[in-house]
Amino acid sequence: MAINCGIVGLPNVGKSTIFSALCSEPAEAANYPFSTIVPNIGIVDVPDERLLRLSAIFSPKRTIHTTVEFVDISGLKKGSSKGEGLGNQFLSHIREVGVIAHVVRCFDDPDVAHVSDRVDPAADIETINVELALADLETLAKRRERAQKSLKSKADQKAAEAVLAVLDKIEGALETGRPIRSVDLSSDEKAAIYDCHFITAKPQIYVLNADDPEMKGATAGYVAAARKVAEDEGARAVTIFGKLEAELGAIDDPEEKLAFLKELGLSEPSLPQLIRAAYDLLGLRTFFTTGEDECRAWTIPAGAPAPKAARAIHTDFERGFIKADVYTCEDIFQHGSEAKIKLAGKYRIEGKEYVVQDGDVIFFKFNV
Repeated sequence: MAINCGIVGLPNVGKSTIFSALCSEPAEAANYPFSTIVPNIGIVDVPDERLLRLSAIFSPKRTIHTTVEFVDISGLKKGSSKGEGLGNQFLSHIREVGVIAHVVRCFDDPDVAHVSDRVDPAADIETINVELALADLETLAKRRERAQKSLKSKADQKAAEAVLAVLDKIEGALETGRPIRSVDLSSDEKAAIYDCHFITAKPQIYVLNADDPEMKGATAGYVAAARKVAEDEGARAVTIFGKLEAELGAIDDPEEKLAFLKELGLSEPSLPQLIRAAYDLLGLRTFFTTGEDECRAWTIPAGAPAPKAARAIHTDFERGFIKADVYTCEDIFQHGSEAKIKLAGKYRIEGKEYVVQDGDVIFFKFNV
């Protein structure tokens, strides 16, 4: 299944720098607002050590990770919901993504102008969140108008009443600048307003773009302020060192990269945390297929039964599903081969009702 994450924030917070480091692709990065007129799009592998260990065991011809699509959206600003800075155009791009990565500036740099002439993470976060809430209020007003017209039709009346009830429930939150995701909605209520594609209903990660891995001085204060906002919202926050990641991206030699990280006291780059967070935030799970041709990771929603998981490979696998041979990554890591897994009694045959678990290794059998 496709996973996409939109990178948003004020101008000059380092979005394009982070995107370039993520995707190893050049994105326009400049010291002026709205340098990213057309969104940049990049596909990134989801880091998973389990897949690498499986490949070491099976020695396949190729190893294929599951992926996340990142979309670098131009900087928003106060008034974007009303069209300031080409805001409406870029807000439409945000509506198309599954997860929002809200980049917050947590660094001082006299050479990179701040749109408000001062670094204030809490105020910056509020500016973006208010603009997104205002954009959703505009969408809500239009949807309310449509629903009220539908009340006149007996055939559509019940559905319209359900929509209006949900709109009433979320309007108060938006009017106070709170996101729709902060409102407790049932699955039926979410389905009633799905066609609105509300921006603040989407899950959001705060990406704290810092410049000092040691987290000293002003950097520590900026990061602490941003994390406090995230904690108060119950949101996830990930600290990224954008400039450092850009430097790492320019190093081709893996050993040289590792040495550079050790010098800074880091065990891994910071960007994989963002990639994994975007993946996890949607409640996704990974299962694996193995063999001589390929070892591959597949993405499925949590709670997917075996036939639905098989669909990730091909629709025929779901349509003609017979059974699934299953063991776990930990089984193969412990025993070293499928033959030894069978001897240990850990090799299972599962049917249509089996709920696939994260880390399962599966061989599907089907007939069409």
